[in-house]
Amino acid sequence: MKALMAAPIDSANSSAPDLERIFRENHAMVFRAAYRVTGNANDAEDVLQTVFLRMLKRDPGADPVGNMTSFLHRSAVNAALDLVRSRQNIRNIPLDELEPVLAEPAHRRPDRVQASSEIREWLRGAIARLNPRIAEMFMLRFFEGKENPEIARLLNTTPGTVAVTLSRTRDRLEKEYQVYMGGVA
Repeated sequence: MKALMAAPIDSANSSAPDLERIFRENHAMVFRAAYRVTGNANDAEDVLQTVFLRMLKRDPGADPVGNMTSFLHRSAVNAALDLVRSRQNIRNIPLDELEPVLAEPAHRRPDRVQASSEIREWLRGAIARLNPRIAEMFMLRFFEGKENPEIARLLNTTPGTVAVTLSRTRDRLEKEYQVYMGGVA
């Protein structure tokens, strides 16, 4: 990442101190968002570089970014989803069974470790198949624990829209899992 910050910056886009400040203030958040989607530190680093390289190459005529944190979070989620989609060979599994398995301690039985790993991979694939905005809402709520009003503020929408979207998304993912398990959706 230091190589990115040392790269020449087109003064028409932004100044080196501005981009460096933005990077310092937001790189950890961008990395965490990417890691939650990819599940891999190396991939999250790649996403981090991608996001800030895009900032570096941003069209000077583009509208200014109003909420930089929200913009970068959305950029990280979208870039990570693109990466996951590009590698997609993932099976389908259910949402009701995810929370208990994902919350188990690390010292559990080997068969549970394997099941947990498979569920995580399925969930990443399922999220990658969602519309990026819906995937971001889902991640903010269920991975980052943000409440609907905060998600609405970050995504410039209403808490009601967030609640309805999350409810429909959860229902959709549960149906996908039922179909995967051989049940009727």
